[in-house]
Amino acid sequence: MIIHKPVLKKEVLEYLAPKPHENFIDATIGEMGHSSEILKRNGPNGRILGIDWDKEQIENCKLFRLCRESSMESGKIENFKSRLILINDSYSNLKKIAGKYNFRPNGILFDLGMSSWHLEKSGRGFSFMRDEQLDMRYNPKFPISNFQFPKLTAEKIVNEYPQDEIERILREYGEERFARSIANRIAEERKIRPIKTTFQLVEIIRKAIPFKYSYGKIHFATRIFQALRIAVNNELDNLKKVLPQAVEILEPGGRIVIISFHSLEDRIIKIFFRENKNQLEILTKKPVTPSQEEIKINPRSRSAKLRAAVKK
Repeated sequence: MIIHKPVLKKEVLEYLAPKPHENFIDATIGEMGHSSEILKRNGPNGRILGIDWDKEQIENCKLFRLCRESSMESGKIENFKSRLILINDSYSNLKKIAGKYNFRPNGILFDLGMSSWHLEKSGRGFSFMRDEQLDMRYNPKFPISNFQFPKLTAEKIVNEYPQDEIERILREYGEERFARSIANRIAEERKIRPIKTTFQLVEIIRKAIPFKYSYGKIHFATRIFQALRIAVNNELDNLKKVLPQAVEILEPGGRIVIISFHSLEDRIIKIFFRENKNQLEILTKKPVTPSQEEIKINPRSRSAKLRAAVKK
């Protein structure tokens, strides 16, 4: 199993400051890029509770665990198998999950970015560089009955939502300047034939924006795909829901580290930290961003912002 490049790895370890025997929650464990580094530092008895909404990502982590156990590298992480708990669930249920496992963390990590696996291998339409079905659900078979939109897909949004609602999603979640013209073009094209694939949508976006914006530094479809993904997975509401839970379950002196990739996410985190200064000491007056060296090695890290706080 190839592990993707974890964003801001050095900074995450600095602010989480894992020590021997401490317990951590990785609420978005993904491909274990950060968690594998924490496990090297919190042994021999410290544990990680790893949560991921995507069942396939949890299976990937289990595969990594098996590979780690059987490889020459296994000795570098003591008691690897017994110290890693993997849970397929939404982090919006954080308090319930931690309670079930009687888990009181010394630190909690949220990496809100897309994993390389989702973009390159999931086949769910997250990337505008691949011709795939417009799905964009993190877990198409998510088992939690109280999740608000279990059957909502990007395909359903572009084909069935009113034009003004599509415009709102693109403007609000994608901060897209051409939201109106793109929504209008989508409404016109779906009358001719259903919009089912990523390449169909990319071509519609291309036709809806001024020609000169088709060749910008950032791909012209980036913000639209981002907006649809956020809407499909209810990401901003889930973030608002989980932050109070994280503070509640943290041990006194416990650290919370959050990496966001969207200005709306960062704003939610910033406001939450500020409004809870009676419970939290903010460690990052300004968000920590990747160095130019990291961006050069991993261009996907360019929009990452890290904020951290410690529970009083």
